Amino acid sequence: MIRRAMSAFASATIGIVLLTCAPYAVAGSDTQVTGSQVVGREMRSQKFAQNKIGVSPVRNMVVYLPAGYESSDARYPVIYFLPTPFDSYRAPFDKNGAQGLFDRATQAGVIDKFILVCVDMTTPLGSSWYVNSPVTGNWEDFMVRELVPYVDKGFRTLASRDSRGIAGDFMGGYGALRFGMTHPEVFGSVYALHPVGTGSGIFMMYSRPNWETLANAKSLDDLDKEVYSSSKIFTSIFQAHLPNLSKPPLYIDLQAHKEGDKLAIDSAVTARLRDNFFIESLVPKYADNLKSLRALKFDWARSDPNQDHVYANQALTHKLNEFGVPHEAEEYNGVWGTGNWGESGRIFTEVLPFFQRNLIFAARRE
Repeated sequence: MIRRAMSAFASATIGIVLLTCAPYAVAGSDTQVTGSQVVGREMRSQKFAQNKIGVSPVRNMVVYLPAGYESSDARYPVIYFLPTPFDSYRAPFDKNGAQGLFDRATQAGVIDKFILVCVDMTTPLGSSWYVNSPVTGNWEDFMVRELVPYVDKGFRTLASRDSRGIAGDFMGGYGALRFGMTHPEVFGSVYALHPVGTGSGIFMMYSRPNWETLANAKSLDDLDKEVYSSSKIFTSIFQAHLPNLSKPPLYIDLQAHKEGDKLAIDSAVTARLRDNFFIESLVPKYADNLKSLRALKFDWARSDPNQDHVYANQALTHKLNEFGVPHEAEEYNGVWGTGNWGESGRIFTEVLPFFQRNLIFAARRE
């Protein structure tokens, strides 16, 4: 195991229409016993009106409310959780038993009572990469200008960055790091589970996509159908970080193209991609923001089949140290995708205790 160690958020006018507000119970949960609730909400956002690829303006979410929420007037800290886009935003509750796990964690004193929000942040190709893009919509603005104010208005939250944390898994871990870098006035504590996109890997990025597929695509449907398709994943990266509205149907600049049997790399596009995409590349610009966080931690699995992620996360902790950014970084023995949930999983043993240490809870206020 390896461990290394702005201004107040201004409320914005929210163009949101509440479509559905009825709570529902997750399959297998027992609200009669636990008293906690998992409720569903839908928001109509104004931040995706000009997108080019059919992103729906209606964004769905689930909100975990702790036992006693309905019978008290207490306010609670909020954790925003960004699941991997390979799963549904509901997967923590529908597949991984998050409600019962959170109930047991609060009952056992692992963490005081809290609210948790999971929202759908995906595009038709998968990850939004949590940034503003003329192709996919303004995801950063949606999160900080619409979603957070909406949750603070609609639920009894402690509406302060000191009581607001963000966590994410895999691509969601990338989003947690990115929001912590760019908006420490909104999210005071950040935990990223096995983040990707943190830096260059062992293999170069241009070795991954099918460049002929991207160059010849006539529509989004021409991309590979598999959920783990490199063509889809890298198109989502390029739509977020290399958008070009003059190049339908994918609306992207290509980092490389085939010239006969050889691959030609566009140096200028590659530089733009690295500067805009990699967390490691953004550290110099946002180091002071990161230093202002209450706490920052990320981890990664040593035996990830894609060793690019291991290499990049090791490099990221070195870069953070180079710029004097306090943080915790942990490489653990395991494989990504297993071991996060359950009472022996990292959510219970690492993530929730991290937020217990670093969020301000109502009970701690004078």
